[in-house]
Amino acid sequence: MDKMDALREKCLSCRSCPLAATRTKVVFGVGPAPSDIVFVGEGPGQQEDLTGEPFVGAAGRLLDDMLSIIDLGRQNCYICNIVKCRPPQNRDPMPEEQDACIGFLQEQLALLQPKIVVCLGRIAAMRLIREDFRITREHGQWTQKDGIWYSALYHPSALLRDVSKRPETFADLLSLRSKAREVGCIEYKTE
Repeated sequence: MDKMDALREKCLSCRSCPLAATRTKVVFGVGPAPSDIVFVGEGPGQQEDLTGEPFVGAAGRLLDDMLSIIDLGRQNCYICNIVKCRPPQNRDPMPEEQDACIGFLQEQLALLQPKIVVCLGRIAAMRLIREDFRITREHGQWTQKDGIWYSALYHPSALLRDVSKRPETFADLLSLRSKAREVGCIEYKTE
């Protein structure tokens, strides 16, 4: 068993917060390891809780479309969430729930060794980029921390609710593709 599989097994048996009592399945993450680009959302929704895979509902289909715009797919990036169990009624994960899960994400990132981390939505950005991050003002901007480039996009669920944000997100996706080429991500080395 490799280190990522061992971490997944540890996560599957986690009971560190109340979300464990209401989950159907733990949603650990999917994609190749290591991975140059990692997308991090806030937490699983209903469809993710049922399947154990991140971003498989309507928001997941939109994320797949967004990735295809910049010639990425699930086969060449890693997708996960801050919390690994579904918050009831898809509410935002509470700080104590995030605290209970953040160690798993930190270990995932250490094993994945990404060059780029893309936060999907404000919750992930506030946790990974900066506590006072403002998604409406700072989406698409780049920050480097510990040798990794971080940026945030509007969460696909937000884009389903408010299509007026899609042109900004398209520009952010093009910026992501440029940054990926600039830092030599595997997916873009030949272009």
